[in-house]
This record gives sequence, structure tokens and C-alpha cells, in this order.
Amino acid sequence: MAQFVPRQVFPNYGAIPRSYFLGHHRAGLSKMKNMLSSIDYVVECRDYRAPVTSINPMFEEALGKTRRLIVYTKRDLGSIPQSAEQKLTEKKIRNFDPNSAVFFTSSSSRADVSQIIKHLRNDAAAPDKLTGCRVMVVGMPNVGKSTFINHLRNHGVGKAKALKTGGQPGITRKIASPVKIIERDSGSHTYVLDTPGVFMPYVPDAENMLKLALCGCVKDSVISPITLVDYLLYQINLHDAQAYQRWSEPTNEAMPLLERFAQQTGLLGKGGVPIVDSAALHFIQKWRQGSIGRFLLDDLDMEQRRRDDPEQKPHMSMSQALKIERVTRKNKSDVNKGTD
Repeated sequence: MAQFVPRQVFPNYGAIPRSYFLGHHRAGLSKMKNMLSSIDYVVECRDYRAPVTSINPMFEEALGKTRRLIVYTKRDLGSIPQSAEQKLTEKKIRNFDPNSAVFFTSSSSRADVSQIIKHLRNDAAAPDKLTGCRVMVVGMPNVGKSTFINHLRNHGVGKAKALKTGGQPGITRKIASPVKIIERDSGSHTYVLDTPGVFMPYVPDAENMLKLALCGCVKDSVISPITLVDYLLYQINLHDAQAYQRWSEPTNEAMPLLERFAQQTGLLGKGGVPIVDSAALHFIQKWRQGSIGRFLLDDLDMEQRRRDDPEQKPHMSMSQALKIERVTRKNKSDVNKGTD
């Protein structure tokens, strides 16, 4: 039998949308900027599985010089806990933000937030501040902000979750009421505010859009689930082609894999025909749960080389991104009018 050779390049970008910048994203970002004068600290959440791609450069421009710490969520879904690979990965990630405190949390464990509570207790605000300390939590849609805040609340003051969470983006659509996470005898407590996830107005790289979609930062209806599975299969094969062996031998073809997956998981229509779209969504969900390999979608070494290259262009500014988003929306509107 010939040795399996995974694809080294993913060629099928096609007509991948480049934005998911919705009305409540725009409104939320605007309100965040207006509230900064009353905010003592910003916690920016990013997805551990896409630690570079889930950085929203809009926050750099919008949130200015406010003190910040960075939290990479869902660490348990991107690497094997306590492994040498995980430790090396986290060292590389920390190097991207040498001037900020960087933490890593798991989606299911509350223990990871203990160091964050300690950091905020010691550093977030002077203990004699009468009004208390206000911390704003920001990040891309569905990056795990609400779950993170619930863990902070549970660990910090021993109370149950205060915020609703879900598997699709858009659960939080406005800035929520302050949630107490640290109590002080002086009455100068620490509160956190959950905010709507804010997507980028424009994503120049189609592959980055696929990564964000796989991580659940856009609704599953935005990009064809079959296209997403094809890209996920490409990524899995680069890391461990045995990760899906319970359903199929190693393959570079998404459709045969999905048909076998549908047959073995009972996702069949009339006459036993595989329901491929449903199978694709279920396959993606299994990866999101950590059942089909745990790895990063971003190449950290490549990102470091990019940052070390003095000729590399800086991230697109907010004004540039918004301009492209407006032009894209206008062109789409003109096309729709022309087909009426």
C-alpha cells in the first residue's frame, strides 16, 4: 500500500466571505471606546487554537493605553495538558506580547483562573479606590469570554455562573451588567463587564477566515460546512492523519470521509443516503470538543518570522478595515439591485 501523503497546500479558497462584522459588533466596539474613561483594566481573550488569527487588531486601536492582560482560552482543546509540546507552545505565544501579562485557561476547568484572580487582586487597582475596580473583557465572537467570567466569579466569590453561554457566536449582544469577582473588606470590590464579541470589519486572508469559522467565531451558516471540513481535514492530516481512523483510513478527500462518517454515526436520510451537511457539522463539532486531535491552526514559527521581518506590513488599521467593509457592502448591494 502506498504511503499516505497529506496536502501541503490548501487550494480551495473559492468565494470565502471575508467579513462577519455585524451591527451589534460595530455598536459594541463604539460603546467600549466610550466607556474607557471608567475602565481600569482590559482583559483580551483569544482562542488558544488560533492564537494569532483570533487577535483582533481593532482592539489595539480602539482601547488605547488602558492596562491590559491577555487570556488564551480553550487551552485544553488545542494541546495535550502538561505535555512538553504545550509548554513550548505557550512559551512561543508569550513572546508575541512581552509587555502584557499572559494567561491560559481551559474551557472546562475553573482552576486555571486562580492566577488571574491573584493578578487582578494585586495589580488591577489600588485597594483604597472607593468606587472599586472595573475590568472590561473583550475578544472575538464565541472566544469564551462569558465562560471565562463565570469561572472568575465562581473562583473569586464562590457564586454560580452569572452569564449565559453557548456554542454559537452572538449570545452576548450588548455590554452586560458588572459581575463581582473579587471582594475586599474596604468595599473596593473588583467587577468585570462582559462585552459583545467583535469581529474584524475585513479579513484579508481567506485562510484566516476558515480558521475563525472552525473555532466558531462566525455562525456555521456563513461558510459551507463541507468547505470547512475540507480545510479541517487538511489541518488534521498535517498533524495526525490517524485522528479520524475510527471512521476512515487517511485521505485528502472530504466527501468520501463525510459519507463514511454519516453512515457510521447514523446521519442518513431516506434510502440510507448520507446527509452530508449534517455530517459535516457533526464532524466539525467533534473537533471543537477535542475528539479529533488537539492542535493549533496557526503556525507560530511562521508568525515569529513574520514579526522579525522589518519589511512586513503592519496590521491593517481600523479605518482601512472599515473602509474596505463599507466598499464591500456597497458593491454587494449594487449587485443585488442589479439582479432585482
